[in-house]
Amino acid sequence: MLKDIRVSCSPHISERLSTRSVMIDVIIGLAPAMAAAGYYFRIHALILICTCVISSVAAEWLCNAIRKKPNSLDDFSAVVTGIILALSLPPNLPVWVAVIGSVFSIAIGKMVFGGLGANIFNPAMVGRTFLTASFGVLMTSWMVPVTIDSEIAKIDPDNKIKAVAEEGLVHARTRATPLAWSKQAIKSELGADLYSEEQFKATLTGEVGGSLGETSAIALLLGGLYLLIRRTINFHIPLAILVSAFIFGAIAYLIDSYSYVQPLYHLSSGGLLLCAFFIATDPVTAPLTRRGMWIFGIGVGMLTMLIRIVGEYPEGVMFSILLMNAVTPLIDRLCKRIPAGGKPSA
Repeated sequence: MLKDIRVSCSPHISERLSTRSVMIDVIIGLAPAMAAAGYYFRIHALILICTCVISSVAAEWLCNAIRKKPNSLDDFSAVVTGIILALSLPPNLPVWVAVIGSVFSIAIGKMVFGGLGANIFNPAMVGRTFLTASFGVLMTSWMVPVTIDSEIAKIDPDNKIKAVAEEGLVHARTRATPLAWSKQAIKSELGADLYSEEQFKATLTGEVGGSLGETSAIALLLGGLYLLIRRTINFHIPLAILVSAFIFGAIAYLIDSYSYVQPLYHLSSGGLLLCAFFIATDPVTAPLTRRGMWIFGIGVGMLTMLIRIVGEYPEGVMFSILLMNAVTPLIDRLCKRIPAGGKPSA
């Protein structure tokens, strides 16, 4: 029996699936979000996604060459990291910043640990956190979709001055994201009334300011549904994240409905749906057992809402993912499976 046992790095998949097929499914699942980003932000979305993907692939190839390891690009994990990173970035982010973030994601977030299966943090979120800490202003400037302002299409992706406004030349037209409005409601005397039903509908379709993949909730739900139908992911982590975030947001809303927005706004705004279906479900950095997945998902949802409602920062997805990635080994130790014929050792 021992000769049939093979020990290898995660992700461990019990079905007849390869890492390549899983990553291809994820890319297909992200296609609606990429299409929505292209529709609302046009050339900016195309350039940013291509930049992140090419930079991520090049960084992984270079890391393998330096370490004299076999080429690992055929598993498409670097492509997925590049796409997820791009979808978490502002549409008008300069190309050179996207390159830095992509290289950091692969080199520091993934390859420094030994490559796919050995990394303990989600590489895309490592890169985004680094960019947020290093380029705070650029990472919090949100461009208005082209469908709202057609002049946006004339703005160069590298922020060169080409658009003309009534008051003169501008770099880009920006607008607060839905989460920024909700944070303003908490701090100001205007209250949550500034969050209208029209704004909620806009978060569903994607006609709002925000990162490329955070705008259209419908597109993300379609992609997540595809992954669930294909059984590329299971429902435990997404359901745990969304339910815990909804409950946390509902409690805050019931306590003070004037200052806090309704919980559904939190689900449709920001990167919560992107996180629930495409980031938190990463088989490498998520727990292995079902009970562990529930704990992990609840932790991500609660930490995200805690940062959004109590903290100074309007979004908390990337921080909550990294924090829960750090405790994933402890969750796996707590939720050990019982092996055949005995109890797990202490």
